Amino acid sequence: MAPVAVNDVIPDGTLAYFDEQEQLQQVSVHSIAAGKKVVIFAVPGAFTPTCSLKHVPGFIEQSEELKSKGVDEILCLSVNDPFVMKAWANTYPNNKHIKFLADGSGKYTQALGLELDLSEKGLGIRSRRYALLVEDLKVKVANIESGGEFTISGADEILKAL
Repeated sequence: MAPVAVNDVIPDGTLAYFDEQEQLQQVSVHSIAAGKKVVIFAVPGAFTPTCSLKHVPGFIEQSEELKSKGVDEILCLSVNDPFVMKAWANTYPNNKHIKFLADGSGKYTQALGLELDLSEKGLGIRSRRYALLVEDLKVKVANIESGGEFTISGADEILKAL
């Protein structure tokens, strides 16, 4: 399947997260993104070096500016289970705006056409690193990385587009 691209409508899918009351929730992507300006950024894996030390911290640091430019939601997606995503989110106590969403089976990542086979590294099928700017379900910016790169999917690149 071709990767999601500018002007595409994002597919719907169900992702999981823990709410403020520590309750496991299932949420549809369309219910979060319909009628809103949303940034969806994905990482190959929770707790991995580039994801943990660069990608997520950049969005945390720039979250206020993103919000001030009209972004309603900032969503971090990974092919990990919701328990791992909760534990990872808890390592960022200064995070106020990013929701950590689990795509445990990788079905949503596959629907986007953005899977990455890291089986040789023992990680199985994961998500490519990317950042999408989505307005009312339509992709306005699709910054999709090649391989293990981290050059165009950071918060700074999304800010340039706003």
